[in-house]
Amino acid sequence: MNDKPGLAEVEEGALMPPVPFYQAFLFWLKLGLISFGGPAGQIAIMHQELVEKRRWISERRFLHALNYCMLLPGPEAQQLAIYIGWLLHRTWGGIVAGVLFVLPSLFILVALAWIYIAYGDVPLVAGIFYGIKPAVTAIVFQAAWRIGSRTLKNPWLWAIAAAAFIGIFVFRLPFPLIVLCAALAGYLGGRYAPQYFQPGGGHAATEKSYGAAVIDDDTPTPEHARFAWPRLTRLVVVGAVLWLVPMLALYGLFGWDGTLTQMAWFFTKAALLTFGGAYAVLPYVYQGAVSGYGWVTPAHMIDGLALGETTPGPLIMVVAFVAFVGGYVLEVFGPEQAFLAGAVAATLVTWFTFLPSFLFILGGGPLVESTHGQLGFTAPLTGITAAVVGVILNLALFFGYHVLWPEGFDAALDWPSAVIALGAAVLLFGLKLSVMKTLGLCALAGLLAQWLI
Repeated sequence: MNDKPGLAEVEEGALMPPVPFYQAFLFWLKLGLISFGGPAGQIAIMHQELVEKRRWISERRFLHALNYCMLLPGPEAQQLAIYIGWLLHRTWGGIVAGVLFVLPSLFILVALAWIYIAYGDVPLVAGIFYGIKPAVTAIVFQAAWRIGSRTLKNPWLWAIAAAAFIGIFVFRLPFPLIVLCAALAGYLGGRYAPQYFQPGGGHAATEKSYGAAVIDDDTPTPEHARFAWPRLTRLVVVGAVLWLVPMLALYGLFGWDGTLTQMAWFFTKAALLTFGGAYAVLPYVYQGAVSGYGWVTPAHMIDGLALGETTPGPLIMVVAFVAFVGGYVLEVFGPEQAFLAGAVAATLVTWFTFLPSFLFILGGGPLVESTHGQLGFTAPLTGITAAVVGVILNLALFFGYHVLWPEGFDAALDWPSAVIALGAAVLLFGLKLSVMKTLGLCALAGLLAQWLI
């Protein structure tokens, strides 16, 4: 048996050659530039490229890694890239894969956020966003429908979703409390009614073989992917230092109540609550960034989500937009350094948001590699995912209210926005058009509406 990492036997007994590091680097860079379409699209790109075409990893190992990433808080597509990069080229392979998945998006969003703040009142830019905002409302409704149709398979899960919606919509309960209650409900359901809390709609519904792979079904676990307490201890220490040093620096420079310090602390908590993807954590970001700290307005949140939908990388990168706008508008470094303040805020928030993802994969990966069977303890996640549906529905109603009645219910309905929102719904639900094409058409509709009005 060959213990050399990255090798797999082909049917004729030959060996698949290891993937050179530079080839992997170029692929992860390419992925960071073309990873549009949210997590589903990003995972599909990786499957097509890594499983079907390049055969760097087998179907079964790919899905096994994905199932683990689905259990974690954070962007599952980026975590999957880290996992595969780590399997192929050890720790640095995972770091390169994860960083390149995010870095292009950060640069693009900083540039777009600056254009948005500096030139948002220009008729051309204003018209584009006038059309995009109603489309975002339809997109969030579609997200609730998509996750709900995959998740809510029985009355118990429907009840959790309904309770989550009532909790956040009626009683204004904080998102972390809803997640905790949903996890508890899932845990109890898994114990007393396990048939209703099985992982639903899993990605591993079908498994195909595309030929021998570098990391194949029977490829031995490489040495660096085997669990060892000293290795895990080092990782925890390094992770703590990477979080604590910048946090202490911010505390020393700006104090605990400083804007950048509070952003770092708030988005660290958000990073640990992103079960179910970006749409699930957006209500929590809204509660903090809009209602709690006043970093951005409701209109900023809607526009930021629209920009996040139109750029590559994880949708949770909308947090970089929120941080940029907050740092820029609040003039953290003074009026002469508004752009610098926004860029630094966006970079810091990106660091604190994505650092846990690297630690989860590099620390938990060896435990996952110790078994290629089904992961246990998924019932709490099932409960959380059901609650996420109710939370996203609340977010969609929130967006709809601010788009269709921007002056409040006492004012008249913004009928052009209503028409665009209805058209976006037809494009998404009826014609099954992609998010990118829908946003493009709605942007044109917004320009036309602005010109006619």
